Amino acid sequence: MTGPEHTRPVVGRFAPSPSGRLHLGNLACSLVAWLSAKSKGGRIILRIEDLDKARCPRRYADQLEEDLAWLGLLWDEGGSLGGPSGPYYQSECDDIYTQSYNKLQELHLVYPCFCSRAQLHAASAPHRSDGEVIYPGSCRGLSAAQQIERAKTKQPAQRLMVPDEIIRFTDGHFGPVEENLARDCGDFYLRRADGVFAYQLAVVVDDARMGVTEVVRGADLLSSTARQLYLYRLLGLTPPTFAHLPLLLAADGRRLSKRDGDQSLENLRARYSADAIIGKLAFAYGLQPSPEPRSAASLIDSFDWALIPKADICLPDGLF
Repeated sequence: MTGPEHTRPVVGRFAPSPSGRLHLGNLACSLVAWLSAKSKGGRIILRIEDLDKARCPRRYADQLEEDLAWLGLLWDEGGSLGGPSGPYYQSECDDIYTQSYNKLQELHLVYPCFCSRAQLHAASAPHRSDGEVIYPGSCRGLSAAQQIERAKTKQPAQRLMVPDEIIRFTDGHFGPVEENLARDCGDFYLRRADGVFAYQLAVVVDDARMGVTEVVRGADLLSSTARQLYLYRLLGLTPPTFAHLPLLLAADGRRLSKRDGDQSLENLRARYSADAIIGKLAFAYGLQPSPEPRSAASLIDSFDWALIPKADICLPDGLF
């Protein structure tokens, strides 16, 4: 079996955001993350990424657990099961994130940003290929007096200064990757204006404190990796390895989302058995030659990263 190499016991994770029912793209990531860890004799942690409490009510997290268990993707710790590395719900971790946030502030790398999303998109700032704005540093040079004056009318978000340097890493599926944070990303959010901690900080702190050694996730998050490696370095934490999956697309080439109700697990469960869904996903990702029903456990021994394509995958018509 091939894949990311480890010297530590393998600990993988599911880290879903419970803002609705799982869709096929979420399921594919969960399946491959589970198979990758289990094929190396590893363990899986379930972490609930409910930073935005208003969008992620606990009932969605409970339903997510029931769905994963129905599919046979059982986890070893986390979620409502608990374990030694809790809390496993990000909504309960503000005090933990604050400690790391304060360390970054002590490095004098954090500053308030008063730019709105609309202002950034309307400005002439460059954009990434995925449409994300490369922050031009508009608020980086504000004086203390200017910050105080602007704070009278707008609550600021908080950004982290990034260096003009290339960060290199080897992705477990796509191979060598490099990114210059200043050129390709710009200073990024650590905390929203409403006080909610940003994804980039939360996942780094959580993966480190939970002992995660292997992160398997969708290729849409590949561009987050350099930012997260930078945070690991600043916080003195050991990073995991990363392996990113090609995205699962609808037959017409659209990215799947929780708005695609026909591809949500709620509708799929009404039409297919758990093994049928697993078998079809395994076929789509090249893990078996036909879409015959398979249990997740039956795929462990034959799992091989080399079988998974690197290009995004369009669901064949009639597969689901």
